[in-house]
Amino acid sequence: MFAGYNGTINGQGQVWWDKFHAKQLDYTRGYLLELLYSRDIIISNVTFVDAPSWNLHPTYCTNVTISGVTILAPVHSPNTDGIDPDSSSHVKIEDCYIVSGDDCIAVKSGWDEYGIRFNMPSQHIVVRRLTCISPTSAMIALGSEMSGGIQDVRVEDNIAINTESAVRIKSGVGRGGFVRDVFVRRLSLHTMKWVFWMTGNYGQHPDNSSDPKALPEVTGINYRDVFAENVTMAGRMEGIPNDPYTGICMSNVTAQLAPKAKKLQWNCTDVQGVAYGVSPEPCPELGAEGKPCTFPEEELVIGPPELPKCTY
Repeated sequence: MFAGYNGTINGQGQVWWDKFHAKQLDYTRGYLLELLYSRDIIISNVTFVDAPSWNLHPTYCTNVTISGVTILAPVHSPNTDGIDPDSSSHVKIEDCYIVSGDDCIAVKSGWDEYGIRFNMPSQHIVVRRLTCISPTSAMIALGSEMSGGIQDVRVEDNIAINTESAVRIKSGVGRGGFVRDVFVRRLSLHTMKWVFWMTGNYGQHPDNSSDPKALPEVTGINYRDVFAENVTMAGRMEGIPNDPYTGICMSNVTAQLAPKAKKLQWNCTDVQGVAYGVSPEPCPELGAEGKPCTFPEEELVIGPPELPKCTY
């Protein structure tokens, strides 16, 4: 358990960012807090500042609660993701404030054939009451390392300010795996480049052994009750040729355009879905008349609510 009266852990990342930009690093930068093969974790009321790379990285973990955490990094610092649950199950992230040079939250599950072989999905994940500022990345990203699978992700009551996109899916040919059963509701978004962004051409690979026949399955993505203002473009939705992203649902969505918004508000390829009460009017690929999108009402049990206190 990491808990405190808003104590601070400082990663002193500037020297690492400088070396990264100068291409002077022979090794990857360390993460500020990485937990492996752990369970019943609580991280609360702590501030993380200036991580060399990712801030919090629970990997192969179960029953993780991250609550009341503040994460701060310059908005142009490289790869300073806020919280990256990786091949982890029953994760709750709530009441956090993140300013980042990369995705505020990034759910992952392994990269290409290594994630496929290890086969440990990230699943049963809740992200709520998050405030995110990240001008060049997403409030919440699913991927791009998603080859072990991502499923049952519930996102609600979140705020993004001056952030590139809201809930973004990142995948590509060679990654395999799946992203499915994603439920998003009640987002308040202020100054966004894209409200909706799905990327099927994320082409980075760990080496040259990726299988071009390993295609991801992306289906069952639900967005409802989304309000956005000062928006450059409502949606950039890119699936994969011969491997479309299916089962997309949008309902009760309003995107108010910025003064210099793009004339083309939706750019959709290789996606299929339905829309209900969406403004501006979505692309034909999402134009089928739908109903309000679903959101699971039963509470995910993620715990324990608190860990036993040590005595001496």
